[in-house]
Amino acid sequence: EVQLQASGGGLVKAGDSLTLSCAVSGLPFDDIAIGWFRQAPGKERVGVSCISTTTNSTYYADSVKGRFTISSDNAKNTVYLQMNSLKPEDTAVYYCAATEGSYSLRPFEYDYWGQGTLVTVSS
Repeated sequence: EVQLQASGGGLVKAGDSLTLSCAVSGLPFDDIAIGWFRQAPGKERVGVSCISTTTNSTYYADSVKGRFTISSDNAKNTVYLQMNSLKPEDTAVYYCAATEGSYSLRPFEYDYWGQGTLVTVSS
């Protein structure tokens, strides 16, 4: 059974940092892509960042480039999203997702999803 467990969300102030974790089981961790997505209230789910666990290639949405860093610990089957300089507009439920295909920021290309973790950034 494939499982993705996202954690690390919370309430922070603008300018603070937060690290999200996505623990993956049931997939060949060193041969998948993991994406982080977020969904703000009343808005569609959008891609934030993604990584290939095979090549460690990464990609970021323009809105988070330079502030967020995605990384993979293949020994722990976990992908992290380090979020710095958080802004109120980063407030959303953050989801991690996995695919055995190529990494991308398109939600429909991902087959497996975690349950989401809420990040709230106050001004």
